Parts: sequence; structure tokens; C-alpha cells
Amino acid sequence: MMEYYTVKRIDNSRLLRPAPAAGLKDFWRRAACGAALAACLLFYALQHFECIQKRYQIEQLQSERAQAAQLNQQLQLEVATLDSPMRVDAIARNQLGLTIPVPGQAVPADGSSEAVLADSPAAVSAARP
Repeated sequence: MMEYYTVKRIDNSRLLRPAPAAGLKDFWRRAACGAALAACLLFYALQHFECIQKRYQIEQLQSERAQAAQLNQQLQLEVATLDSPMRVDAIARNQLGLTIPVPGQAVPADGSSEAVLADSPAAVSAARP
């Protein structure tokens, strides 16, 4: 007698195997470790980029400070030039027509040399008997 074997194709793609509890626990442990590592890397990157940004700000502030120092030096030189007694004398003589006073031309104003202070009413009444 002859036997015939037929191959029956079975579609098992729709079947779901229950996941073992140990495998699921291991999956969550690995996912948590991966998330912690990613958080650490993101925190490091944030700190690194903040540091770079602060360096740029420091460099910009240093250049502004150097410009301010240069402007301050120029302004101090200009003030020193404008305050020069020779320059003031030249402007007084040439533009304003002022001259050096001759002796006897300038006379001090006459007035009493004693200063009079205003008295408060309390001081006046205390001075009266």
C-alpha cells in the first residue's frame, strides 16, 4: 500500500504569542535606561550650547568695552583740548574782543563786608527781653 502525504499550508500570521513576563520586564528596563541616557545627552548638549552662547556674548561685550574705552579716551582728549587756557585766551581776545584790564580799570564793589543773616522769629523773640 502506498501512502500519500499532502502538505497543508497553515496561515499562522494572525496568531499572537503571549509575551513572557521576564522579557517584557527586560524590555521596560532597557527602555528606561535608554531614556535616561538620552536625557543625560540632551542635558549635556544644552549645557554645551549655553556655554558657547555665553562665550559669544562675552566676546561681544569685550569688543563693546574696547570701543567704549577708545571713545572715552577720545572724549578726554577733546575735553583737555577745549579746556586749554591758551585756547580760551585766544577765543577771548580774537572772537570776543576782550583785553587784559589795566591797573585801576577794575574796581571792587563798595559794600559792607559784614554778612547779614536772616533771623528766624524764634531767634528774634529769644533775643528780646
